[in-house]
Amino acid sequence: MDKKQQNEELLELIHYKMPFGKYKGRYLLDLPEPYLVWFEKQGFPTGKLGNNLRLMHEIKVNGLEQILKPILKASLRNNLKDSI
Repeated sequence: MDKKQQNEELLELIHYKMPFGKYKGRYLLDLPEPYLVWFEKQGFPTGKLGNNLRLMHEIKVNGLEQILKPILKASLRNNLKDSI
């Protein structure tokens, strides 16, 4: 996997929103860590959502979400500028 593809996958991950439940519509990056720990204990769903939740769990458990939050904010600002 090349760097461009990795960057695209990271942007996709931080823009992914929870599709159901109590946190429906919230970015996975903004999910509380205990919710992700609960999924880890119960079993992550299959498919893309499960893979993204698993990855976000690892990011949060290792304290790396603070690195990603500025990327999400900058990307949202850029998307807003592009739409004006």
